[in-house]
Amino acid sequence: MTADVWLPIPPDEIDGLPEGPDYRFWNGGEDFPADPADCAFYVVPYMKPSPLCVRPMGRMSNVRVVQTLSAGIDHVEPGLGHLPAGVRLCNARGVHEASTGELTLALILASLRGIPDFVRAQDRGEWLGGFRPALADKNVLIVGYGSIGEAIEDRLVPFEVARVARVARSERTTARGPVHPLTELPALLPEADVVILSTPLTETTRGLAGADFLSRMKDGALLVNVARGPVVDTKALLAELETGRITAALDVTDPEPLAREHPLWRAPGVLISPHVGGPTSAFLPRAKRLLVDQLNRYVNREPLRNVILTTGASTG
Repeated sequence: MTADVWLPIPPDEIDGLPEGPDYRFWNGGEDFPADPADCAFYVVPYMKPSPLCVRPMGRMSNVRVVQTLSAGIDHVEPGLGHLPAGVRLCNARGVHEASTGELTLALILASLRGIPDFVRAQDRGEWLGGFRPALADKNVLIVGYGSIGEAIEDRLVPFEVARVARVARSERTTARGPVHPLTELPALLPEADVVILSTPLTETTRGLAGADFLSRMKDGALLVNVARGPVVDTKALLAELETGRITAALDVTDPEPLAREHPLWRAPGVLISPHVGGPTSAFLPRAKRLLVDQLNRYVNREPLRNVILTTGASTG
């Protein structure tokens, strides 16, 4: 195991890396730290654009593992076809749950309690009172019930919500209750006061929250997207927001970033945060722990965690 490992964090800042590999630091700079053909374990730079992340992949003829530091893998998918067969793609399950769960609750509470209005009123020196909805006693629907969806529910529990309904690709049962399949989503949407999107971006979920989905949401409901921007049909969302029938809190948008003149900035009833669900002080220690664990497993030929797919493997 003497082949190169490319890391987007300087290796001398990560305690516990196993001996053996040659560690190369690359966080998306113009120059590669070594010949990509010598890379066996590629840790993808975090929060970098997809073209940059996939740029070396076409030359990584001997790579065996591609490890993202994000929960989603859509930004590296364009490069997978250039990799040899047998490469394991792993995501960062366990790294972003705390941060994304926190932001989800922050967006919900800020939207329901009118925090953006208070901030604007403060800028004007205006005392803005009024009656606002609470999260307590609300029905919440989580669409995408993986580890982040579970973390969101963990943080919802103390707020005395009336009910949490869960939807994922496949039906299953958890300690907290049933997880409904996507086919039951149309029947669940009209019951939810808050709809949270935390699903991966796939061909199935692209445009999931389109005109039909949004029209099924109850009057006054809040849509929260902490998944990926293209999970929501932006044009359909704008049409609903303009009516004032529903509101939205978006950490991700389509397109992203939003151009200054994009109408979503000025749509009524929308709160936008600039894709900051993951990058917090909680990220680095969890990312380092993941890398140390994965690389020790790799060097010791033990099963890797969070394997999403293996290139060249049949999906049928």
